Formats: sequence, structure tokens, C-alpha cells
Amino acid sequence: MSPRAPYRPEGLETDDGPEATPAARPGDPAVLPRLGLAGTLRWTWRQLTSMRVALMLLMLLAVVAVPGSVLPQYPQDPGAVARYLQDNPTLGPWLDRLGFFDVYASVWFSAVYLLLFVSLVGCILPRLRTHLRAVRARPPRAPRRFERFAVRDEATVAASPDDVAAAARRVLVGRFRRLPRFRVDVTRPGPGVVEVSAERGYLRESGNIAFHLALLGILVSVATGQMLSYRGQAIVIEGEGFANAMTDYDTFRAGSAVDPGSLVPFTLTLDAFTSRFTADARAEDFRADVTLTEPGEQPREATIRVNHPLTAGGAKVYLQGNGYAPDLVVHDAAGEVAFAGTVPFLPQDAVYTSNGVVKVPDVSTGDQIGLVGVLLPTAVVSPIAAASVRPEPEAPLLVLSVWSGDLGLDEGIPQNVYELDSSAMTQATEADGTPVTLFVEPGQTVELPDGLGTLTWQGLPRFVALDLRHDPSLPWLLAFSVVALVGLSVSLFTPRRRLWLRVTAGEEAGGAGRTVVAGAALARGDDVGLADELARVMDTVRDAPSERQDDESR
Repeated sequence: MSPRAPYRPEGLETDDGPEATPAARPGDPAVLPRLGLAGTLRWTWRQLTSMRVALMLLMLLAVVAVPGSVLPQYPQDPGAVARYLQDNPTLGPWLDRLGFFDVYASVWFSAVYLLLFVSLVGCILPRLRTHLRAVRARPPRAPRRFERFAVRDEATVAASPDDVAAAARRVLVGRFRRLPRFRVDVTRPGPGVVEVSAERGYLRESGNIAFHLALLGILVSVATGQMLSYRGQAIVIEGEGFANAMTDYDTFRAGSAVDPGSLVPFTLTLDAFTSRFTADARAEDFRADVTLTEPGEQPREATIRVNHPLTAGGAKVYLQGNGYAPDLVVHDAAGEVAFAGTVPFLPQDAVYTSNGVVKVPDVSTGDQIGLVGVLLPTAVVSPIAAASVRPEPEAPLLVLSVWSGDLGLDEGIPQNVYELDSSAMTQATEADGTPVTLFVEPGQTVELPDGLGTLTWQGLPRFVALDLRHDPSLPWLLAFSVVALVGLSVSLFTPRRRLWLRVTAGEEAGGAGRTVVAGAALARGDDVGLADELARVMDTVRDAPSERQDDESR
């Protein structure tokens, strides 16, 4: 036989010929074939679809999501972003260019998200194909030697090999044949020999694949929810209504695939709002009684409570907050009504000390008027200060400061309705230079300083802050989360076991038939229940009835 030729990578020439590759000498670097474009792509795909890279991408996704919870975001609070840019003139513009103020729509977050999606798909599909083949495959045949197994047993019984195999099959399969405990295969390798091969634990890989498929479903559901969901907040005063349209929302955020014209046009009227507090001002209950009118249906009464939202137009309406909205009328210096309506005052503490701003731009003569004040539901006034001691309106009082000038509403720059831009305004002061402070009670009319007009407090209705959310992906997220939890539990707690029986027919000296049963079991990893599993099968085999016992019983 000729000596075996040395191995050379494909493409390298032999040592024969004028262009032969020189023989390698000790110390020379190894010459490896180039991967080429196809090889590089194949290597990249294998790295991307490995479980290690999938876990790294999952961790990276959590890391790149951190700026979305630390920095203000355009979809949630554009005003906070504007203030951040103003306070950080050097760093802010760079963060804005890099998309840190809209993290979840940025290119780099989307890239990590898509790479994770592709990596999971590439990991799952090959494993799914392999697992399906393994599920349909027969259990492995019994090994020749059982002596090398740590868990083994042997017994001699009077039943025939067929009876022993049938008894073993019954105990291994269990009560439910459609969902057997073990996959069982019975073979006859030779005359008088029956082998029983059983395997369980294939559900372990099924649970693992179900977990990863559920994780993939969660990613798809989150992405779909971001595109199809919308959320808005609105303040509704007692006796007034709200329509599910963008113009009626105070803030509104919608996904990229949401058409504002597709909102279900339901209407909601706040009939009454009631609250109940303990003696130490702790909240016990908030209740908003509303009248809901959906398209094509009759108006119906409903109630919204904390953690008990109302379903309307395919969306959930939550009770997010509440407070007081004084009903005020302002007459300007000419006696004309310059402002009339309710103004929500936002609570700041447990006793509903509330801050609010009244902007009066439509004066017939003179400067525009701004009122900044505090509402005290149950006021206690001392020479030093005024404060509220209860959240209920037992002795309400408005404490106001007065400004005049240009409110800045005509500049075209959005303003916070709960803040007063006093940069072009002057605060009214007393003769000694101290700011003018007005104390107003319900039903009272007071004169504004500097001849600006009068203020009348007509009533004190309540308001509620409603939070409306529509997200069609929530049921899918719940379903996939449950599947992920079940799949992970099955993957962690399902033992992987294999069990074999070799049943051999024999003859005793007296001519009576005896059957020798040898059993062995094997587990992947440590399994404290493996010996008990084999013992249970062997006990059943020992008790298997023989044909002679059946004849005697008959």
C-alpha cells in the first residue's frame, strides 16, 4: 500500500511542477485558506444565531433602554426635553442628534432589537427541526452490557417475556396514552429475548423551545403594541364632557401606525365625583360617576374607581387623579367679562393644598392679567401663614398674587397652562413694595389692584384626570408570558431519563419456565429519583401474572 499523501487545503498546488508551493519549514507560520465572501457570511450568521450572542443582545437591549428611563423623552414630555436642552446647551444638542430623547424610536435601539429578533429566529428554527425529528424517533436500543450502569436491577419471574413486556409498557406509559410518561419501544433482537426501551424528558426540550418562542412572541407583541397603541390624558370637570378625539386630550401619544381618525368616537360626561377620607386625611375611596355614550348605543351610567377602569371604545379609561377647579369670573377695568370658567388647581399634598394659574388674555382695555395662587380646601389662617388641614372643602380659600403685562401667548411658543411666564409682566405691590395678596372665599367678589378689574368666585366643582390607554398587544403579551413561564418550568423540572429492560426466557431443571429480567436506567445529570423509577418498574414486573397463574385461577 502506498503511503498516504499529506493533507493540503483545497486550492494549494502540489510540490510537483514549476509553480510548486515550497515545503513548510519548522517555524514557518501556518498557511490557512481564505474564507472568501461566502465563508465570511456563513461564519457571521453562525455567530449571530448562537445562544451566547442572543443572550448578549438581550443584555444589550436592557442596557440601551436605560437612557429612556433616565432622560426625558419627546413622546412623553416634550416640555421637559425643551427644558433639558435649555439647561444643557453643550451636551443637550449632541444627545438630541444621537436620539437619546426618543430612545425607543432611535436607529441604534431598533438595530439591537432587530438583531435580537433575527438571532432568536436563527437559534430556534434549527433546534425546532432537530427536536421534531427527535420526538418522532424511536428510543435508543438497549446496550449490550448493563453492568456498567450505576442504576440496575435483575429479577427472575414466572411470567412469559411477552407478559413482562406488556406489564412494563403499561407502567411506563401511564394512565394517559395520548400523553405518555415514557416513549416505549418493544423489540425482539433474538429468539426468546424481548427488549423494552423507554425514554422520557423530551418535553424538557419542548419547554425550552416554547420558552424561546414565547420570548420571540413577546418581542413581536411589544413592537406591534408600539405601532398600534395610543394613550392620552384629559382633565374633565364635573358636569362637563369628554369626546374621544385628539382635540379633547390634554396630552396624546400614538404609535406610528395609528390613524387619529380611527379613534372610536365615544363621549363621556362626568356626572359627579365623590371622595372619602379618614380622620387623619388618608384616602379611602374615589368614585367618578359618568355617563358613557358609544356609537350606535344608548347612553349608560358607569363608575370609574382606582384600579377599576372603564372599558370604552376598545380602550381602558383609568382614574388617574382628582382635585378642585374653582369657577371664576374676571371683569376687566371696563367692566367687560374677560374670563369666565373653571380652572383646575393641582393638589400638592395629602390635604389637597393645590396650585393653579388663571390667565386672562382677552381684556378689552389695559394689560393682560395673570393670577397665581393656592387653593386651601379647609383653610386655617394665622398671622404668619395660611394652610389647609383637611382635604374636604369645609372652609375653602383662594390665596392669589396678581400680575399684569404681556402673557406671551401671542408669541407662538407653547406654554404650560399651570405655569405663568412672568418675564414680560409686573407683579402688583402695596405702597410699601410688598406683593399684593388676595384672600377670596366662595361667592365673594374682590377688587383687583391697580384698577385691573374684579374677580368673583362662583363655585368649587371637582375635576378628574382620566388616563385612556388602548393597546391591542396586551392580551398577546399576557398569553406569551404565561407560555414562557410554563415552558421554563417544564424545561427546569422535567427529568431526562432512559430505561431498558432485557427479558430472556429460560428453563429450570424441573422443566418449569422461568424468565430473567435485567433492567438498567440512565439520567442526564444528577437524578435522585432514577433508582426509584427503575424499582417501580421492576416491582411491577415481579408482580406480572403468568399464563400458569391465569390457568389456575380459571
